Amino acid sequence: MGFKKTKFNPESDLGFGTQAVTKNQRLLNQDGSVNVKRTGLSFFNTSNNYHRLITMRWTHFWLLVLAGYLIVNLLFATIYMSIGIEKLIGIQGHTTWEKFWDAFFFSAQTVSTVGYGHMYPYGMLASTVSAIESMIGLLAFALATGLLYGRFSRPSARIVYSKHMIVAPYLNGQRAFMFRFANQRRSTLIDLEVEVNLSYIEVVDGKPTRRFVQLELERKRVSLLSLNWTVVHPLDDNSPLKDVTHEDLIKAEATFAILLKAFDDTFSQTVHSRTSYQYDEVVWGAKFKPAFDRDEQGGIVLDLSRIGEYDKVDLPVLVKQLI
Repeated sequence: MGFKKTKFNPESDLGFGTQAVTKNQRLLNQDGSVNVKRTGLSFFNTSNNYHRLITMRWTHFWLLVLAGYLIVNLLFATIYMSIGIEKLIGIQGHTTWEKFWDAFFFSAQTVSTVGYGHMYPYGMLASTVSAIESMIGLLAFALATGLLYGRFSRPSARIVYSKHMIVAPYLNGQRAFMFRFANQRRSTLIDLEVEVNLSYIEVVDGKPTRRFVQLELERKRVSLLSLNWTVVHPLDDNSPLKDVTHEDLIKAEATFAILLKAFDDTFSQTVHSRTSYQYDEVVWGAKFKPAFDRDEQGGIVLDLSRIGEYDKVDLPVLVKQLI
């Protein structure tokens, strides 16, 4: 029982080494990011700023832009109030609060270079402040435009994976590990190549060691992804998982790292996608449901919401082992 002994290949460790993880943490997160934190950089280090702005979630990006816009206008409104609100011609507010908001909206007009003409600065000091603000506005909007272009034009793959990996009946009374995925976009993915790496903890000389094994697949490459693709690792004599049980996966804290590479004809570039499955995301004895159907005209319709749906089934009985 347990994992079949395989020859150690240092090229299969995905760059994580043999250090065992603790508290069942993933090496590779479900969204494809690497679960490694970096420290030691100075507080003023800016080497990752562009990367963060390009890769952060859209909600975080827009909140950051909105926060920056409000902060700049609040700052300059305070400056205009401090140098004398009478330096802004056209202010109509009577109370201090109303005058502050007039200064705020004057700042918004200046930073965006709109300038409706209702309010304008008077005197050298107020004119100098508004000139500086307009220059900052031009630079800030140019930067925001560049970031928006970078976010929209960055080549990326939008792949939907099945929520679980399954152990399913396969061919003539055999079994296989399977997972399924499909392209979320309408673009065409060409020359797809998938790689599945198993990592598990093995005790070597009394010390827990992380082992990595690249699993052989029934098919590791397809020319065109038009529907969904069910990736299959047969549990045959060549598989390190041939005699493994669900309890063995739990004990060894097994993780399956999925690496996908394809050519996107829309971007005309190679795109990548990554995900992982933990031992507790493996369903023992299941079979995927069909994810596509036909419409009234006979055309094929792929339902992406059904990519992870499966039925529980009985696994074929093995000669040497009952699971």
